[in-house]
Amino acid sequence: MGIAIIIVMAIGVALILTGKVPTAFALVLLAVAIALVSGAPFVGAENSVLSTVLQDGAIRLASTMIAILLGSWLGSLMRDTAIASTLVRKTVEFGGDRPVVVALGVLLISALCGAVTGSAPAALLAGVIGIPAMIAVGVPKVTAAGTILMGIGAGVPFELPVWQFFSTALDLPVADVRSFMVLLFPFAAVAAVAYVLVETRRRGTVHQWSLASMSDADADAGSSAPAADTRSRRQRLGDAPWFALLTPLVPIVLALVLQVPIIPSLLAGVLFAVTTTTPPRLIATRMLRSLYDAFHVAAPPIALFIAIGMLLAAVGLPGAVAALRPIVEAVAPTNVVLYVVVFSVLVPLCLYRGPLNIFGLGAGIAGAMTAIGFYSPMAVLGLMTSYNQVFGVADPTSTQTVWAAQYSGVTPQQVMVRVLPYVWVVAIAGIVLSAVRYL
Repeated sequence: MGIAIIIVMAIGVALILTGKVPTAFALVLLAVAIALVSGAPFVGAENSVLSTVLQDGAIRLASTMIAILLGSWLGSLMRDTAIASTLVRKTVEFGGDRPVVVALGVLLISALCGAVTGSAPAALLAGVIGIPAMIAVGVPKVTAAGTILMGIGAGVPFELPVWQFFSTALDLPVADVRSFMVLLFPFAAVAAVAYVLVETRRRGTVHQWSLASMSDADADAGSSAPAADTRSRRQRLGDAPWFALLTPLVPIVLALVLQVPIIPSLLAGVLFAVTTTTPPRLIATRMLRSLYDAFHVAAPPIALFIAIGMLLAAVGLPGAVAALRPIVEAVAPTNVVLYVVVFSVLVPLCLYRGPLNIFGLGAGIAGAMTAIGFYSPMAVLGLMTSYNQVFGVADPTSTQTVWAAQYSGVTPQQVMVRVLPYVWVVAIAGIVLSAVRYL
């Protein structure tokens, strides 16, 4: 039976990799197939396909879905209220015509946006202004795209919906997830800074296409504006107030320092963003409009998390656990050195929607490892969060990588080749940390 489940998983990987079936649909089919192969009845009150896998599994990650929606809402507000664009514009102005300084500043803003919402919305928030600004001062196109992605990767350890996902999927307290993410962050941050410093210097300055600098734009605007225009510079540019720029830090500080639960922390960020940028009479309208936009952004990941919940329910069925236990015990490394070597070599399997992608079949593998009890949940957490650092930055099929590459005028594969060595090192560091602490 265990071999049959492995074959079913292999078929699921093939369907996802070939793109013949959307990932969410493939995971639902995979969940049903695993349940049936493991001997689960189709109907019944407990451990059945209909009630346990489809019904209970669909809502298993409900808290994660809500966190995703709130993170998307906050990201939508940061876009609509010009918080994100103001952060990037101020950073670019500070950097002037110094490519390294501009790139490091955009990297920081990308990390803040990544901590708020992650994925493509974060790339949009930081990259719409940040990428043209970097290229204008001579940062090569591939390096500019990679800077946005490495920044998002540095912010992922503080992305609250990701905390909620791993907490629910691996049945861990949020505090335990938070503790490992804090340890993983320095490695991601150092790798991101190293990427900017090394790549901008190694590739040199390349002026491929340019935009007018903000200072020139301001001067032109000032020369053509009517003499009676007494508006402040911030009002002319449509910048958000300075105190509103603290918005990305609000949920992070609440959840990390004050240990406020994740959903209230995100709600606090939403309220802070809208109240610091919007006249009272317009608050309700802006909140409602941005919430509708957030549903549009959050719909694809929510659909994916519904499918992942079903897959987690399927691999946790008693029949599946009993069938997979001897296989896992026979092949999984327990020696610390072997654990690090094997799982470090397997890092590329999280790319191209591969079997170790935590937002695909990797969720099922992680759930099986946890259900079997061969590795502690914290060891599985360390392993999968390390892989997630690679997937979130280097996977050429992920939405943020595709958008950043295309917006910069390069291919996702070019970006992957450039950033992969850096995030691979981050993954190895996380795997070593996991092995030392939890094996």
